[in-house]
Amino acid sequence: MRAQQVTEPVADHGEGPVWSDRWGGLRWVDMLAGDVLSLGADGAVSRRHVADVVAALRPRRQGGAVLAVERGFALEDADGVVTPLDPVWQDDGVRMNDGGCDPHGRFYCGSMAYDQRPGAAGLYRLDPDGTTTTVLEGVTISNGLEWSPDGSRAYYNDTATHRIDVFDYDPDTGLTGRRPFAEIPDGGSPDGLTVDAQGGVWVALFDRGAVWRFTPEGRHDGVVDVPAGKVTACTFGGPDLDQLFITTSQEGLQPGEDPLAGALFRADVGVAGLPAREFGG
Repeated sequence: MRAQQVTEPVADHGEGPVWSDRWGGLRWVDMLAGDVLSLGADGAVSRRHVADVVAALRPRRQGGAVLAVERGFALEDADGVVTPLDPVWQDDGVRMNDGGCDPHGRFYCGSMAYDQRPGAAGLYRLDPDGTTTTVLEGVTISNGLEWSPDGSRAYYNDTATHRIDVFDYDPDTGLTGRRPFAEIPDGGSPDGLTVDAQGGVWVALFDRGAVWRFTPEGRHDGVVDVPAGKVTACTFGGPDLDQLFITTSQEGLQPGEDPLAGALFRADVGVAGLPAREFGG
């Protein structure tokens, strides 16, 4: 399978695509610019600045969005007003990076150090009542987090491990039983991920110009080639959730080095995804 270009290179570091009917379509982030991008029905891209850094977002059940900003979380109301919450940490050498919502309306986001130093990051949870909890420590580059269709498992990437891990999930005990799910050979770098309605796990590979699919048993069984090298994340969207949208990055590249880096791509992959889980607060 090969992805088709949807936009021009509109993002320096495109990340975190999410499709929501509540929003009327697709949103994603230009992370280090602090901007949320939206794809219009006519293919036009609109851009809105929300913070110094915006790493991830999900729709809120009451309208608006929950956002991961540089050192914590923020809430956007239905009118687009963004209210930052108290920082989760004070170290300005660490920023949020990627996250998602669990089946019970709690928003998780993980971090990374700007210099990518090992073990400096973690994974954090924002509950609907506004409390935050540290879920994991000693992480290096916290990336893709998404749940299985039945909500019993969660898939997670710490990119530096070169593998996808899986947790058991229970609303009372949270994420437990972390174990390897699939390895990326030759030191590959797994970035964002999503899960389809059949339980397949789709993983963006930051160093491969591709998205790989794994079966629920962890067997690699599909590839989407992307005509840009730094592939960052993917999500299902479209009216029937049967299109895989893929974000890319041009961070650190020289002009003309990778001409389509930073563009948004789309692929028809023959399977549908799941509706975006929403934040309950």
